[in-house]
Amino acid sequence: MSPVLSAEGEKINWINYKTGIRYLSFRMNATGGEATIAIEITQADPHYAQKLYDLFLSLQQMLEKELEEKWNWEQNYENESHQPISRISITLQNCNVFKDSDWPTIISFLKPRIISLDKFWSDHKMIFQMIG
Repeated sequence: MSPVLSAEGEKINWINYKTGIRYLSFRMNATGGEATIAIEITQADPHYAQKLYDLFLSLQQMLEKELEEKWNWEQNYENESHQPISRISITLQNCNVFKDSDWPTIISFLKPRIISLDKFWSDHKMIFQMIG
């Protein structure tokens, strides 16, 4: 089976997705209780972080159209390292990455969302590069 190429037709590391914008990451995580995919803004400069978040807000309708669902928007979220970040995410509850039988469910949850997020990013990343 050949790997899924990015929206731009390139090979991509889906697990460690590079946006090309410092402090802006797309993350996928699966634990013993849930699977999450998120857009995370980790910039220490609150003004720059606010610009990034506001830009996503201005594109919210287009993002949700590409994703075909609404995600959770949290401007003031505390990550696992207790750092304040902004996060746009969606979570699948009641799945366990340590149970082989849950893997198809987790993959079916994460895969179409990261592919849709990649398509959105391919179409809109130039806007984000302009404020960087």
